[in-house]
Amino acid sequence: MTKTQYYVAASVDGFIADRENGLGWLLEFGMEEFESDYEEFLGGVGVVVMGSRTYEWLLAEGSPWAYPEQEAWVLTSRELPPIEHGERIRFAAGDVTALHREWVEAAGGKNIWVVGGGEVAAQVADAGLLDELLLTIMPVALGDGAPLLPIAANTPALKASNVVALPSGAISVRYALRAG
Repeated sequence: MTKTQYYVAASVDGFIADRENGLGWLLEFGMEEFESDYEEFLGGVGVVVMGSRTYEWLLAEGSPWAYPEQEAWVLTSRELPPIEHGERIRFAAGDVTALHREWVEAAGGKNIWVVGGGEVAAQVADAGLLDELLLTIMPVALGDGAPLLPIAANTPALKASNVVALPSGAISVRYALRAG
């Protein structure tokens, strides 16, 4: 069964990007400690969903497209430049409930990863479509920035599982948001 997941890292004070929308604070930790978990997770993903700021950040990085095996959906109300290497990227606007049905179909039995940002994940959660929050809490405080999940209303208590303390001081936890 296809799950809709928000796999993300955040500071201990709940931010996924700093005041300038940057991730330098996160990249300082390196990727070695997280690489095998990330690769395993990504192997189960058929569709990635992101907002325009996340897409533009990925383009600005100048690296090869990060999701060549997945169909990517960019939620935007404005025109954005496409990538010119044949990646499967769709630009869409509208209600996430209607779009979610298309994501499930496009995922082909694999999972949907809401890559970011927090506002996109919040729309999906507010619509009752987010199954899991796979959160890595990084041992750093930012004080301000892009919030992890700026939802419209409180959730019921989330069920935690797979809690792992990592050598860097980060803590990885899986939260269930929907029964299933």
